[in-house]
Amino acid sequence: MIEYHVRVHPSADRLPREEQLAWRLAAVAAATVELDPESAATAVDRVVDNAAVAVAALWRRPVAVARAQAHAHVHHAAPGARVFGSLTRVSPEWAAWANGTAVRELDFHDTYLAADYAHPGDNIPPLLAVAQHTGRTGADLLRGIVAAYEVHVALVKGICLHEHGIDHVAHLGAATVCGIGALLRLPTETVYQAVQQTVHTTTATRQSRKGGISSWKAFAPAFVGKVAIEAVDRAMRGETSPSPVYEGEDGFLARLLDGPRSDYTVLLPEAGEARRAILDTYTKEHSAEYQAQAVIDLARRLRERTGPLERVRSIVLHTSRHTHRVIGSGADDPQKYDPAASRETLDHSVPYILAVALEDGGWHHEHSYAPERANRPGTVELWRKITTVEDPEWTRRYHDPDPARRAFGGRLVITLDDGSVIEDELAVADAHPAGARPFDRAAYERKFRALVEGVVTATDQDRFLAAADSLAELRATDLDELFPAVDTQAVRDHDETLPEGLF
Repeated sequence: MIEYHVRVHPSADRLPREEQLAWRLAAVAAATVELDPESAATAVDRVVDNAAVAVAALWRRPVAVARAQAHAHVHHAAPGARVFGSLTRVSPEWAAWANGTAVRELDFHDTYLAADYAHPGDNIPPLLAVAQHTGRTGADLLRGIVAAYEVHVALVKGICLHEHGIDHVAHLGAATVCGIGALLRLPTETVYQAVQQTVHTTTATRQSRKGGISSWKAFAPAFVGKVAIEAVDRAMRGETSPSPVYEGEDGFLARLLDGPRSDYTVLLPEAGEARRAILDTYTKEHSAEYQAQAVIDLARRLRERTGPLERVRSIVLHTSRHTHRVIGSGADDPQKYDPAASRETLDHSVPYILAVALEDGGWHHEHSYAPERANRPGTVELWRKITTVEDPEWTRRYHDPDPARRAFGGRLVITLDDGSVIEDELAVADAHPAGARPFDRAAYERKFRALVEGVVTATDQDRFLAAADSLAELRATDLDELFPAVDTQAVRDHDETLPEGLF
């Protein structure tokens, strides 16, 4: 790997483009590198994972809205791109919009946590849409996915956004453009311009994840994917971009991050180095914010030791600064204790998640968030006894440079009404690569079958999984097989009940 120091430069420096971060990211995308077998296999797993969570979310309102908007942009010229739950082919940027929303809605796909946060699987919907529209093969798609993950992980490791209130999708845009560049084998210059356009236009604040969290949380990465495709189209036509978008004196670093004194280190692979960053990422066993995954597993483990939960006086989760400040009581969001809060807010409330997991001994992507579940009196009483505190040691472990030792969990201290204390801790979720039951291909398949049960027939489940397994050999005309077959008429009937919009 090569270390690149990224800092602010005044316009008078005339920073050569070859020394700009956007160019270096683009060079990673444009490099010709043999696909690493493990990386390719993991990319296949994530394609399966994305399809599973997308199908499970087909009837949820944000997904139906995004799909309806996409259907208003049917691509009449060949060939367009597919949308989950539909046979209609639409313009690729709108397919990315609909499919990106479907993948993100349940907060149930992959994650990467380092200096910042990421859901790298958000890169896949726009890449799949572009691959379909441009007639690329499964091998082309795999190359693009692995490149997008490489860039995404590098940015998340090197540049922290959240401490400045900037949403993590700012890194997604650059990664998606690089994935499209690798998929299409675009020249470095084209990718460079598209990266800068996308970063410039998709940077948003973290208010989307504060207070009363709205359905925009599902749309946010889909919006970035849509914009990334449009930026690539403009760059391919010769249009240029604000430059240098990261290092300029009024650029990303100077105005939104550490200011004029910004100095970040981004690690990128050498020209011939294997792209293996995707192997550092991990998926979710539970439909909740990743930093709650280990907490759910810990609650499941402690449930038998606590006895009747009415005896609980208080519960304190000692955890990292990130967990405490983002999904814990340290966020200072009263909505995290509100039974009337949105699903998106409850998904980012570790006190709620812990209360339900202790009561139920598990987690369900629908039932655990149902309004009647959140309003259960016993749950509300237990929920309001739960707080989080930042523990410097857990913060240190969260940022451990060794991925095998990095910890995203915490120590749970339960005090009962007689003063007795029950304690336990868990560093990583059971499904994490370093956990008790690391997700393997069989686990991805089980998750897929569980989530699509009753929506996709057993025969069509088998057909989809076989297509995913052979992704590297799929012809351009075979990419439709990456969309599990569902009752599209039922989906259309459902969508017709939605209020009308502009399109």
